[in-house]
Amino acid sequence: MFIFSKLLSAITQPMFWLALWWGLALLVLMRWRRPALVMLWGGLMVLGLLGFQAIPDALLRPLENRYPTPTPDSLDRHVGVIVLGGAVGHPDSYEAHGQVPLGDSAERMTAPVGLLRQHPKLQLVFSGGEGRLLTTGVTEAALARAFYLEQGVDMSRVQLEGGSRTTRENARQVAKLLGNRCQEPWLLVTSAWHMPRAMSEFEAVGCNVTPYPVDFRTGDSTSWSEYSLAQSLLRWQTVLHEWLGLAMYGLTR
Repeated sequence: MFIFSKLLSAITQPMFWLALWWGLALLVLMRWRRPALVMLWGGLMVLGLLGFQAIPDALLRPLENRYPTPTPDSLDRHVGVIVLGGAVGHPDSYEAHGQVPLGDSAERMTAPVGLLRQHPKLQLVFSGGEGRLLTTGVTEAALARAFYLEQGVDMSRVQLEGGSRTTRENARQVAKLLGNRCQEPWLLVTSAWHMPRAMSEFEAVGCNVTPYPVDFRTGDSTSWSEYSLAQSLLRWQTVLHEWLGLAMYGLTR
């Protein structure tokens, strides 16, 4: 039954059936366009390999492990927490149902709430505008305000910055908002895989930040039996986005 359930989980993935359809199309085309066949079969092979989660995880792991999580006894020396956006879903569902939608990076939102409860002297600065090409008029900062109110956070301890659309703008806008206070010790909260790019940008604007990585996607290792086209393709998107982002930010700083 266990093996059957694992097989069932594979064949119920839409990408599995797409691969079968693609393979059938290749068989039909075997009598024509031989060079195209080589390209199409190669593409099918690559598609199959992309489903092995161990490959993108191996590229994510160096990003996630670059900065350790601070020890609990080191947190009291910080004045506050800087939280980067990227954890909320599309605002349409909030406007329709009145509940703040959290995405895969929900720990960016939830971890700071716990930190504020455990350390009553910490302040919170949230940075996030609208990063969509087609704007909705609702910023991540607005959704963050609604979320923190839902969680019972004392809003007198919270500052919201809703004009930034990129990591570089996050750093510049927060530095502008805090002024000289940015040189005091702050915790920087974002996804572990995003932390290297975020740290370089905040250090570039002169902010004194200690990385507090959350939203880890990898462990010490990933078994080759972990296979999912849907999940792995999302991992690949994250990997490529971050490594290319690091390269581009480094070239344009």
